[in-house]
Amino acid sequence: MPGPYVVPVHGDPELPKEVDVVIAGGGIIGSSTALELAERGLRVALCEKGGIGHEQSSRNWGWVRISRRDPREIPLMAEALRIWKTLDQRVGGDTGYKRAGILFTCATDREYADHERWNHNLEGYQLNSKMLSAREFSDLVPGSRMDIKGALYTAEDGRAEPQRAAPAIAEAARRGGASILTECAVRGIETAGGAVSGAVTERGSIACKAVVLAGGAWSSLFSGNMGIRLPQLKVMNSVLRTKPLEGGPDQAIWSNGFAVRKRQDGGYTIASGHENIVDIVPKSFRYAKDFLPALSKEWRSLIFRAGGRFFDEARIPSRWSLDEPSPFEYNRVLDPRPSRKLSDKALANLAKAFPVFAQAEIAQRWAGYIDVTPDAIPVISPIEQVPGFFIATGFSGHGFGIGPAAGRLMADLVTNRNPLVDPKDFRFSRFSDGSRIELISGF
Repeated sequence: MPGPYVVPVHGDPELPKEVDVVIAGGGIIGSSTALELAERGLRVALCEKGGIGHEQSSRNWGWVRISRRDPREIPLMAEALRIWKTLDQRVGGDTGYKRAGILFTCATDREYADHERWNHNLEGYQLNSKMLSAREFSDLVPGSRMDIKGALYTAEDGRAEPQRAAPAIAEAARRGGASILTECAVRGIETAGGAVSGAVTERGSIACKAVVLAGGAWSSLFSGNMGIRLPQLKVMNSVLRTKPLEGGPDQAIWSNGFAVRKRQDGGYTIASGHENIVDIVPKSFRYAKDFLPALSKEWRSLIFRAGGRFFDEARIPSRWSLDEPSPFEYNRVLDPRPSRKLSDKALANLAKAFPVFAQAEIAQRWAGYIDVTPDAIPVISPIEQVPGFFIATGFSGHGFGIGPAAGRLMADLVTNRNPLVDPKDFRFSRFSDGSRIELISGF
């Protein structure tokens, strides 16, 4: 694939005739859900239209953070931090996880006050998170020339390798008994008496009692074919990685001009910490009303682009029969062209802040589509109108770090266990039950 190299996961040759749960989507959310269900003794088929972790699950920054999250995600992310600590041992593989700390810098007194106010959200969690003065920041991160007021430092945060994590989790699920099916798109769901009775894939049908949609940026299209309206749009972030470089920070750092984290190989992943590209597509108009509150808040960080992507998406059918090829079979991997301008700008800003990066050699560039919801928090929920159908999507750029806990929560919902955390804020019905879609400020 043209994007970042991902540890390969070979699909099983045989399609099972019957399982308990089919999962559509082999990113970190789908893989984590598969592992959780397999460990509970359920028969699971994880179906992925392309390769395991080939879309945003391998294209993100690799941050494992609780800091600066929407307060509604904090209980779930606290559980995720606990899971990550022993995940390598559990999966018998290398996800690259390391607890190395994350710093969110504050350029102004107002930003410092906002970060300080946000940090109160972690009270009671017994996590090492505190505000640093500019001097304390310089002492912690030598070599910096940043002119800042201070930073929020969460030592409990960490990093992992996106190109390794989902494959390692999926392989562990397979060892637990799950079927891993690559290049095997789920076209849709079969029902009996209104409830899920099976999943139709491009290779045939699988009888089951539950289907979990963990399709990332494709989830809205899949749901729409079932007559389910899921407001979801895509935002593109461009990333580069460097060759190994001595003398850079060990902690991940976010600023308005760049976001950087050290990689397992000694190189660095670098991206804009503030700017993302939004392609104007037909769904931009369809969901305009849903996203208007978010747009009014975040417009400064969004670069709207009109171009060929509009016509590419206009040509994608919104409805199809389950006995014909689906749109997922015509686009195995979303692999957008990265913005050299934005990633070069981020690297230049980083080199001003840390002169050692003036010596950095670029090893690779890529971009990925982040699936976003109107309130920028995910859907992790049963779908009441179709018993046995569940959705885990819309992680809005926060999915990699929280993924293992999101998989556990989804497994709880599928098996009707006491949920890991209260799933109320992640319910699908918030888009249609008259609830006010809330955008939390100050994070």
